[in-house]
Amino acid sequence: MTSAAERPVSPGSTVRSHLTVHENNQIDPLKQATGVYVTVHGHFYQPPRENPYLEAIERQPSAAPFHDWNERIHWECYRPNAFARVFNDRGEIVEIVNNYEYFSFNIGPTLMSWLERYDFEVYQRILEADTKSCQRLQGHGNAIAQVYNHIIMPLANERDQYTQIRWGKADFRSRFGRDPEGMWLAETAVDYATLEALVAENIKFIILAPSQAQRCRPLPTEDDPEAEWQEVGGSQIDPTRPYRCYLQGSGGTDQQSRPYIDIFFYDGPISRDMGFSDVVYSSSHFAGRIGSAIRGDHRPAQLISVATDGETFGHHKKGTEKTLAYAFVGEFPKRNWTVTNFAHYLSLNTPTWEVEIKPATAWSCAHGVDRWQDDCGCGGEGGVWHQKWRRPLRDALNWLRDRLIDVYEEHGRQLFNDPWLARDEYIQVIRDRSVANVNRFLSRHQTHKLTPAEQVDALRLLEMQRHALLMFTSCGWFFEEISRPEGTQILRYASRALELAGDVAGVQLEKAFIKRLSLAPSNVDIFKDGAAIYRQMVQTAQVSVKQVAAHYAISSLFGNHKSTEKPNSHGNQKRVYCYTVHEIDYHLQRMGSLALAVGNLKLVSEITGESESLVFAVLHLGGWDFHCSTQLFTGRREYSQLKEKLFTSLKHASAAHTLLVMTQLFREETFSLQNLFAEERHRIMRLLSQETLTRLDQLYTQVYRDNYGVLMAFHRDELEVPQELQVAAEIALGSRCMLILRSLEQDITEPILSLNHIVELEAIATEAKHLHCRLNIPEGKQILEQLIMRLLWQLLHDLNGSFATQIQCLERLIDVSYQLNIGISLHKSQELYFSCLSTQIRPLCLTTLKNTEENYQCRQLLKLGQKLAVDVSHVLGQLE
Repeated sequence: MTSAAERPVSPGSTVRSHLTVHENNQIDPLKQATGVYVTVHGHFYQPPRENPYLEAIERQPSAAPFHDWNERIHWECYRPNAFARVFNDRGEIVEIVNNYEYFSFNIGPTLMSWLERYDFEVYQRILEADTKSCQRLQGHGNAIAQVYNHIIMPLANERDQYTQIRWGKADFRSRFGRDPEGMWLAETAVDYATLEALVAENIKFIILAPSQAQRCRPLPTEDDPEAEWQEVGGSQIDPTRPYRCYLQGSGGTDQQSRPYIDIFFYDGPISRDMGFSDVVYSSSHFAGRIGSAIRGDHRPAQLISVATDGETFGHHKKGTEKTLAYAFVGEFPKRNWTVTNFAHYLSLNTPTWEVEIKPATAWSCAHGVDRWQDDCGCGGEGGVWHQKWRRPLRDALNWLRDRLIDVYEEHGRQLFNDPWLARDEYIQVIRDRSVANVNRFLSRHQTHKLTPAEQVDALRLLEMQRHALLMFTSCGWFFEEISRPEGTQILRYASRALELAGDVAGVQLEKAFIKRLSLAPSNVDIFKDGAAIYRQMVQTAQVSVKQVAAHYAISSLFGNHKSTEKPNSHGNQKRVYCYTVHEIDYHLQRMGSLALAVGNLKLVSEITGESESLVFAVLHLGGWDFHCSTQLFTGRREYSQLKEKLFTSLKHASAAHTLLVMTQLFREETFSLQNLFAEERHRIMRLLSQETLTRLDQLYTQVYRDNYGVLMAFHRDELEVPQELQVAAEIALGSRCMLILRSLEQDITEPILSLNHIVELEAIATEAKHLHCRLNIPEGKQILEQLIMRLLWQLLHDLNGSFATQIQCLERLIDVSYQLNIGISLHKSQELYFSCLSTQIRPLCLTTLKNTEENYQCRQLLKLGQKLAVDVSHVLGQLE
């Protein structure tokens, strides 16, 4: 089977865009319904993974070599779809396609927030794609909204349903600059109450699975006022047309006055094949599969729509974003199919059929919506594991939600004119937590001028409600076991909501909540039930303000801190995740192997605005041994006395004596390196190991040098090399390579020095090849990718510089990057070159044909393009 990556395109040809005029059609299918339309919908979503206390995703080892699963899926799916390649038969790039310009898509608001922070370039490509699709499709963009954090709407109370829709709409509007026409429902879970909420919020259409339709009929006409209903409950509904769904009990016999929402049903068999067969590994096969669904009944227009998880393209099925790219700009146009989205097709094709849906259904459960509340078997581990925990988990969270409503209404009405309107509009703060925006929000909703303490309580109440919504994220029930990361995550949201309720109202709900969780049996023996999971996996992950202070204190020993002998009223401002740290006073003293730091901090939460002044002392006894204590700040005099006693004790140069004094002065819990948040703990562990690793590098290098001849002899005679010698060679060469790369980073603007370093890298690459060494230097891979990108940018934006030396450096650096065999990726460099090919390089080449020197430059630039695997044949042909 020919993959999309191998799909041949004639050298020098231009991939035909489906924007071209349909030569054989006088009617423009973008303006009037005619012919075959194709919509591929991608539901892009990841469960929120942020630590509820830190508002950041911590390292997830299972996603290695990436930091976390969001990052891993981003590099496998979200970014490749923003820069999808189309190749010619020589494996050169002839087109870089932004698939989001052709997808119909929704991206979960929580995922979009992460994308905006993590890769703004891709985030912008997604926004631009929607703008371009609006321009192409008569004002109807590809993007649709999503219920905010993927809750199962039929299982939510009415108020939560409306907030989910309103937050989803507001988030969408703030990003795409327009109101959404459609909305994606989590798991396509729907009932008539959900439809009523959607209609009330002016959502025009939704997308469902064919199995969710109950019956349909042509809309009444003068000729046929009472068309007969057709039962389609077994997925028999025709998915090639849109349907109008009238709300139940809406009253009135006048069809024009009845409230309704339009529904598209995606093609079930093709959508299933996209996820569970190999059809998306070939553009022609994919197009052929879509073509098989075209109805030959001479209707003027029909829509073939398919829908699947967007992560299918690149993450679940590697490289298939290329399949999609070529299908969009090659295969579909070749068949005279119009790539569209649901909103555009609806504007051309007003529904002529109506539909009734089943009572409460979802695409991923054969039992309605029981997958998110009962032991229905969906998502089970091959029938081995039960899901008896689902109902007790749902009941426990419903109970907690209702208790939190009581807290919110009782305390919220004292602070907000309309507590529930404030919650609905709180999305404006979630999107922008700047002090000015928070103040504007509170000014609009407050019952009176709030004191600083009341402002904190107001934000605590709203955050309590935000976490009460997050704890219903559907992923918590989707799989086979409650102790999976998804189940643990929603319990962490519940934990944070419980804590906030306690802070505002003094209510203690956690014990009663845990008791209810004890009714949720786990499949894993070490946990037994949901209560044990909560104690072992949730309570241990709770973060106190004292832990944040301890984190800062221990980290300060490895930063660029300067001793502050005099109190600083303003403080040195730093950040620890979602806390702003004002360092009011800090003093560090070292004596031999001991180091003692004492300080006074003010911590301010960027989420709720609450603040706390604390005192800390941290003693580093050497190596991995840290002892840190914190307590609330009780006054300047007490702090000065504490500091004096501690530094006096250090003069004895006795760790035991200083520890004794610390214990006397700080009577609360102590913290060690293990209590640091993972990211910083790992950084300090690496720093503490650096001296040892440096010594080992030197030792391995000496072993390698002393036994180089022996190693060569083993390889020459094709004998198995002793593991100890092979490891020594790989570590020694890797260490030497990193040393040169760091020097190259510093000297990259000096072409002669850079060339010297590149020569050394070439020697290492040759040596590694002869000795069959595999260099394990992920940091070196990143440095090389960044250096190539940096050199390329300089070259393309300063053609009047030392061109010959610069391009020589760049070409040799690309070559040696491959020779080192460390998994180099030139994707970003390819994208930069490709974007400049038509805007800079080609015009330059065409205007300098008679200038020998500049013509030489052009040919060198085009040769560089070939080295980057970009098709430049059409430009070369014009130079001949």
